Amino acid sequence: MHRPNGELKIRRPPDKSAVAHFPVIYHLSLQAVGIIAGVLLVLISLPGLLKPNLAGVAQKFPRSHMAGVFLLTICLVWTFWLLATIQMGEFSAFRRPLLIALPIGYGLVLRFVGEFLAVRALGILCLLAAEPLLDAAFLRYETSRLLVTVLAYLLILGGLFWVAIPYVLRDQITWTTRSTFRWRCLHAIALIYGCVILTFAFTQY
Repeated sequence: MHRPNGELKIRRPPDKSAVAHFPVIYHLSLQAVGIIAGVLLVLISLPGLLKPNLAGVAQKFPRSHMAGVFLLTICLVWTFWLLATIQMGEFSAFRRPLLIALPIGYGLVLRFVGEFLAVRALGILCLLAAEPLLDAAFLRYETSRLLVTVLAYLLILGGLFWVAIPYVLRDQITWTTRSTFRWRCLHAIALIYGCVILTFAFTQY
């Protein structure tokens, strides 16, 4: 970029000490987040790629009450920890009421939201998981950071749909499990994506 007087202005990355003062929730480096995300993608995709008969388990997931309770409990613990530790500033007065309301809401959801509970809970978990990915990639200038950022936005997009329209995941699973080729292709893509993130996490982040 040229200034009016003809001087060349060079854009430099922000000072690390200045970046450190930005408010963050999760104090995780991009490398740590990349390793965690890559390992999880590999662990989730590899069994499905090697054992196509696991498609039957996936088809039962949307209406699995046990899976719903398990995932929703993880969301409860995660959200409770966030409310208890996050800096709320001028909204700090709402911390205690929210900490009280959260377990009550958890119980009401278990009592009255029985249909597609697992899908809705998975959607909430995806929304929670997206934030640390974006947090770690914030103000990083490596082009490879986009692997983590894209994954975060995919989690957000999927999470919003699965919470609001849970039968979408059921239809997605039905379409994917209709043929072994589709099932293996999906898991192969996820496996490759996870391996690529791991490679960059160990070499560039």
